Amino acid sequence: MHGDNYFLTTSLPSLGELGSSPPISLVDLLEKLKINPRASRLVAAVVLPDDLIQWQALAAGEITEPAPAVLSAAQIRNEAPLPDFLGVAEPGLTGRAVLADGVWSGYYRYAFDLAGRLASKFLTDWTVLDVSLKNALAQARSAALGLDSRRYIVLPELSHDLKEFDELIITWSAAPDPLAGLKVVDAYRWDWLKRHDGYYTFSDDELAAYSARLMLLHRWSRLTQARQAREHLTN
Repeated sequence: MHGDNYFLTTSLPSLGELGSSPPISLVDLLEKLKINPRASRLVAAVVLPDDLIQWQALAAGEITEPAPAVLSAAQIRNEAPLPDFLGVAEPGLTGRAVLADGVWSGYYRYAFDLAGRLASKFLTDWTVLDVSLKNALAQARSAALGLDSRRYIVLPELSHDLKEFDELIITWSAAPDPLAGLKVVDAYRWDWLKRHDGYYTFSDDELAAYSARLMLLHRWSRLTQARQAREHLTN
């Protein structure tokens, strides 16, 4: 698909640095990719976590107007069931957020398996990175609260050695507030993407990496808008 992707890839708008405005919606990106079914499947898997974050935020009352790219509005609002691969809670996850943990575990398994079926090195590595970051943060939070981290680790068989993230965790722990801490972690993701984006390969994996960066831009656009709205209310 490399040749077929040349005009598609070069037609996409350039992305700024983390924190800049996203130049295209995730929905519009997926619409453009319909001409390449393999790339469309890869990108849908990459950006699905953005929908899941909105699904959790809506349930917690943090947002009121979700904008899903892969899930339907009814699924985001729990008015329709999530896809089967997201709907099974992990066995033995009692005493904590069983549903959310099961959904995320289901997502990671799906993404990792899809990466294997489509022979996508990017999706494999990106999924392993995200699982590893999630587990490194869970381990650090557990240690700070005196909890057993084993209760909060997901799919350890997909994780890197968590010691790899020691320096990141130190920086994250020193952040003055949760939003600043999230920015530390997403900056790590952003730098990783710069090193693994397959720039000018015109491959499906390059499109998947583009979608991951675009997803982070949309995440921070929503967070910035929410922060500005809160500041407006308090002034």
